[in-house]
Amino acid sequence: MDTDVITLSGLKVHGRHGVFEHERETGQDFIVDVALTTSTAAAAATDELAATVDYGTLADTLAGIVRGEPCNLIETLAERLASACLADERVRRVRVTVHKPHAPIEQQFADVAVTIERARAGEGDR
Repeated sequence: MDTDVITLSGLKVHGRHGVFEHERETGQDFIVDVALTTSTAAAAATDELAATVDYGTLADTLAGIVRGEPCNLIETLAERLASACLADERVRRVRVTVHKPHAPIEQQFADVAVTIERARAGEGDR
């Protein structure tokens, strides 16, 4: 079985997610990383974009979700992003990390992030 991975890292998008009202009003930048487990064999054989996951289109889709309907938690945002990745039938598994580098924390910190992994039904044990 192929274990190819397509990775999109550092997608920076302004969104309005958070528990606090000021987070919803002004928003902040979120950074998204995704790693898609898929087969790239057909794309390599044909050299055709249609035979693989178009990471440009994927970036647009993910950015739209981050810019879209606010949620309280980045856990919820990560789940929405994972679902969008798995909507492409070629994607067997996805790992999504949502970074919130400007989280409202009084202590000095470099980053806050949530990482989730999801698999298409029947792919969890592969």
